[in-house]
Amino acid sequence: MNKYPAIFLDRDGTINEEMGYINHIERFQIFPFVAESIKIFRENGFKIVVVTNQSGIARGYFTEELLNEVHKNLNKYLQKNGTKLDGIYYCPHHPTEGRGKYKKDCNCRKPKTGLIEKAVKEHNIDLSSSYMIGDRFKDMIFARNLKIKSGFVLTGYGKGEYEHESQNWTFMPDIIANNLKEISIKIVNSLCKNKGSY
Repeated sequence: MNKYPAIFLDRDGTINEEMGYINHIERFQIFPFVAESIKIFRENGFKIVVVTNQSGIARGYFTEELLNEVHKNLNKYLQKNGTKLDGIYYCPHHPTEGRGKYKKDCNCRKPKTGLIEKAVKEHNIDLSSSYMIGDRFKDMIFARNLKIKSGFVLTGYGKGEYEHESQNWTFMPDIIANNLKEISIKIVNSLCKNKGSY
């Protein structure tokens, strides 16, 4: 069975505006370039998987039902714009501030690798050809823990982290770009030079 390269996407600040905890559906504002970015990746053979920490559930700020509604809206938006995700994986836990069943030192909270390990099994993913893209340096640590390439976007927290904290980073991301569309073009052009550029 063939294995597929994947683009693993952080959610808040990468796909949608960073607004802190998304505790109401109206706070979920998708960047206008996201659908086109995902199309570019999909046209070049990548699976697209969202991996996101959602400890607001553990802290009692919103429910899993609301989170599922948000993700349903995201999928509807992408479908309307001619594309789709292959999966959305989230961690609802927090090791110290969680409540009830959500207070858990789990293996799915990034930068631990449980979310992607699950996605790899369910979608037959080749990690050696995959990328993790996000707006936080912890997403780059996540990529390194998985031994995959990293892409850092300057949307969300990205610009601030890059300007004020990058001098203290222990390593640099493989690719840095202004937003998800720009990084999609950079990745595809680096892989498909013989096909011409976007």
